[in-house]
Amino acid sequence: MSEEAKNETPFYDPDPITMPVLALRGLVVYPKMMVHFDVGREASVKAVEEAMSTNSPVFLVAQKDIRVEEPEKKDLFSAGTIAQVRQILRLPGKTVRVMVEGQRRAVLRTMTQTEPYLEGKIVPVEEEKVHIEGKPNSLRAEAVIRRAYELFDRYTELSPKNATTEMLMNIMSSEDPGYIADFIAQNVSMRVLDKQSILEDQRPVNRLNRMNRLLHREVEILEMEQNIQRQVQENMSQNQKDAFLREQVRVIQEELGEDGDNEIAAYRRPIADARLPEEVEEKLLKEVMHLEKQPYGSAEASVLRNYLDVCLELPWTKTSKERASVAAARKILDADHFGLEKVKERILEFVAVKQLAPHLKGQIICLVGPPGVGKTSIGMSMARALNRKLARISLGGVHDEADIRGHRKTYVGAMPGRIINAVRQAGTRNPLILLDEIDKMGSDMRGDPASALLEVLDAEQNATFRDHFVELPFDLSDVLFITTANTTSTIPRPLLDRMEVIELPSYTDEEKLQIAKSYLLPKQLKRHGLKKSQVRMTDAAIRETIVSYTRESGVRVLELPRRGREQFANFDLPAYLRKHFSMYGGPERRVTLRCTADLENAMRERFGASPTFLPEEDGRFHFDVPICVSEPFYGWVAGFGGKVEVLAPEDVRTGMRALAEQLAEEHR
Repeated sequence: MSEEAKNETPFYDPDPITMPVLALRGLVVYPKMMVHFDVGREASVKAVEEAMSTNSPVFLVAQKDIRVEEPEKKDLFSAGTIAQVRQILRLPGKTVRVMVEGQRRAVLRTMTQTEPYLEGKIVPVEEEKVHIEGKPNSLRAEAVIRRAYELFDRYTELSPKNATTEMLMNIMSSEDPGYIADFIAQNVSMRVLDKQSILEDQRPVNRLNRMNRLLHREVEILEMEQNIQRQVQENMSQNQKDAFLREQVRVIQEELGEDGDNEIAAYRRPIADARLPEEVEEKLLKEVMHLEKQPYGSAEASVLRNYLDVCLELPWTKTSKERASVAAARKILDADHFGLEKVKERILEFVAVKQLAPHLKGQIICLVGPPGVGKTSIGMSMARALNRKLARISLGGVHDEADIRGHRKTYVGAMPGRIINAVRQAGTRNPLILLDEIDKMGSDMRGDPASALLEVLDAEQNATFRDHFVELPFDLSDVLFITTANTTSTIPRPLLDRMEVIELPSYTDEEKLQIAKSYLLPKQLKRHGLKKSQVRMTDAAIRETIVSYTRESGVRVLELPRRGREQFANFDLPAYLRKHFSMYGGPERRVTLRCTADLENAMRERFGASPTFLPEEDGRFHFDVPICVSEPFYGWVAGFGGKVEVLAPEDVRTGMRALAEQLAEEHR
């Protein structure tokens, strides 16, 4: 037999291999391909599990008729693929998702068992070798490969869902005709019989030539489908299309019990009745028209509804009647706050100016002082005094510009910024917005919220403030902004220049006493349902609480309950510290330590006079002490450079040895 004749004849291994057989429905797997699929039949699941547990291969073969539930040898093709199971994933129910890697072609000779899973004798097939790495292919093979490139490229253009550019690059990087044929057959939608014919052909060039004929047929089918679709679209006029789509929407809405016309009317009526600014009304009507053209359940329709709801909830023209009365403001401030006379005088001056010039804009107050001195409560009192709606915004930890300006409405989960949300919640154009902790804002890659506040707190700019979500100018010039901060050192200078700073000093002990008697104690009595006659607290007791328990500038901590003085009255702090080597210790153990003679004073200083030092013949000594064993303890021992040794217990000694080995390994 000539060498050429040998290459054309496939070689069969003389000895069959017994392995599990997995019958596939509508699927053909090729060598060198990674494929995952679902397995639902009990016998197939057991075959996969057996192959996985024994790390043995499995024979994958397609069924002739996918309707057969319990296939026998006559129901299967003879040619299949030996594969290795790489992964098993159990899904809800009895279904198992399997990932396999094809290895080589093979033939099913006989079936050895059918229970509990299929098993058979498999004969691997040796393929013809026509491609050698580093050597050019024959002219015929090269021509067939180039034709495959052209056809698959056209296929990817016509069917982007079934084929990708990555697939094209994968086959173009190979010069093996057999691998190219298998790869295309694995990733192209074809009939099972066509895929099986590719698998059964052991001659690579002939196999790729056969694949080209099948691929040419698939390309022609896809081209015909596109032509038919194009002709249908051209035959339908725009009016016919609109009428058809509108009728579909109407029928769907009727089936769902929805009335699109009523929904559109529900948006048009408030827009017409609200007497909105011209630009705002025009924009909202345009969005309503856009909504009218959308299917009810579409994502864009949901975005439009959310946008219209937010815009219609904004108080474009609604204001609350302001009360600029110095006498009323004085009464409220005195009722809510003790002392702070200079601060009250400055706030009353502000109210007096509002009384004289009601339309004066641009006054922004920044209350600066330590925690607990009443900055936030003063802002709330000002809202009561001026008869303005109050909206509070906490800026502590804010580091995203979108928190101030909002997100674009096209983003998933988009919402307006905190400023617009506060105005919406207040329900008026002239609320008092309290910006708490303005000194604790940060900045990162998402922007600088302090820079965004420059426009908000500037009377020359905020009359046309545009939130990214609303996309319409909203007048913030009537809003009274009150900010609070613990310090001005972290507030950017351009932002600080826009505010009038009012400093709130710390309370003296006498002021804390009066605040506790006049404000805090009545508040706690009311909170706990007690009468004044039921509780007696002397001035001395309040002073003791202030001096011994609350060392703060304000009175916030003074309201909090304090426990534990009696519990820790007899607490031995030195004994506690002798056992602990850090803030957090481990379990307490009785540890025996051996030290060199020069460390006696150091050990006495650490552990006191209680341990008994027992001398040894070589001059060293050992002793027992209670220790909360932790990593810092091991580090303390290691810090003596071998002069301290852990003798017992054994687990602590083992821990010390492990640390030494780790250090030696890291510094090797």
